[in-house]
Amino acid sequence: MTTMTATAMQHFPQSDGAGDLGAILVRQREAFLRNGAPSLEARRADLAKLKQAIKENTGRIAEVISSDFGNRSAHESRFAEIWTTLAGIRHTSSHLGKWMKPKRVSVSLELMPGTARIIYQPVGVVGIISPWNYPFQLSILPLMAAIAAGDCVMLKPSELTPRTSAFLAEFLAGLFPADKVAVVQGGPEVGEAFSRLPFDHLFYTGSTAVGRNVMRAAAENLTPVTLELGGKSPCIVGEDASMPAAVESIIFGKLMNAGQTCIAPDYVLVPRARRDEFVRQAEAAVRKFYPSLKSNPDYTSIVNERHYRRLSNYIDEAKAKGAVVVEINPAGETLEPGARKFIPSLVLDPEDGLGVMRDEIFGPILPIKSYDRLDEAIEYVNRRPRPLALYYFGLDPKQRDEVLHRTISGGVGVNETLMHIVVDDLPFGGIGPSGIGAYHGEFGFQTFSHRKGVFLQSRFNSAWMLRPPFGKLADTMLKLMTLR
Repeated sequence: MTTMTATAMQHFPQSDGAGDLGAILVRQREAFLRNGAPSLEARRADLAKLKQAIKENTGRIAEVISSDFGNRSAHESRFAEIWTTLAGIRHTSSHLGKWMKPKRVSVSLELMPGTARIIYQPVGVVGIISPWNYPFQLSILPLMAAIAAGDCVMLKPSELTPRTSAFLAEFLAGLFPADKVAVVQGGPEVGEAFSRLPFDHLFYTGSTAVGRNVMRAAAENLTPVTLELGGKSPCIVGEDASMPAAVESIIFGKLMNAGQTCIAPDYVLVPRARRDEFVRQAEAAVRKFYPSLKSNPDYTSIVNERHYRRLSNYIDEAKAKGAVVVEINPAGETLEPGARKFIPSLVLDPEDGLGVMRDEIFGPILPIKSYDRLDEAIEYVNRRPRPLALYYFGLDPKQRDEVLHRTISGGVGVNETLMHIVVDDLPFGGIGPSGIGAYHGEFGFQTFSHRKGVFLQSRFNSAWMLRPPFGKLADTMLKLMTLR
């Protein structure tokens, strides 16, 4: 474990309110203006320092996240919080030199022999508001991208995972000076004040409802925003899908982190004739992955009582409205509400007015909707807000391409769930209600960089021909330019 020096802790600003946020921002902006854009070597050194500290704190990171959830699978934390972060840092560090290089672009014949290029510059001070569901990964990955771009960072982690937030403050204090990276802790009032600060870029991950408020607050300062939101990510199971493989992937994606994943399958569209087969396979998959729930360290708890109660209300409402609910409890255990372990549940052909079909579920409840034709499934998806992720399972490439071309979503997984997020060269982000902008890999570097367009005029050029006083030469030049 990395040792946090007393000096680092003394110089690291902590905030339990909104009063000193502006002072931290001013301090970082002054440091940015004083120091200028860091070199490639300095950025790589920061990334290497961050990567090594994560490796040294692997066990502690998993433990502190689990303590916030009540129980979080250590294996899930090592995969989804730690490995993904280390892989992202490794990828960024190895490609950063190429990303930072000015990129030459072509100019039209009329502008030759002038040349043009794009220069990538850090934007300045970046604000990051991170969520509770993957509190380490979704804090560190955008922070890493901002560091790669050369920016200073203020990070506001979620108050719903307070132990992880406190750990992040301590962890980052031992790595970076406060005028480069600062962690601000506090509740919703601090988050609201944070989003009103005049950052050079504001990055938010969380719910669509709060995202609207963040964007509204940022608009007062004309602060550019990246919003990583969520929504109801559908799975379409094709008529020719390999059902055992499809269901295992869907159940894995749904139950990882107990469904508290922004790209988790939110509902499934399955051919009517194969619905019961899907249910049987789902029951088998849950039994295979989680033979018991109560004392199983692999099965994650719901983060708090409010969210547990929200999920319970979805099930109660569905039952009250006559929907068939299949609760999958392999060992037939009695699960105490205080432990917040929620029984995986399927809701069969629910009405669209039910909460499980209106809201992003964010838990181990999976609605199953039947369809008769693939067109019908595509139309169902397209009538709803554009999702963060879409999953298709099927073997026919023609039907696969029809789904890909006729639906719009942030990202897509074909014959697999979740894994598109760990491909570093793919952009990760939503569209419309599921988000604005993208990051990961080079897309993260560009999100936190200013792309400055530069035109370099040659000493000998023809620009003088188009300057006043205009005469026949200008007429001839314009005629030639417009005829081409």
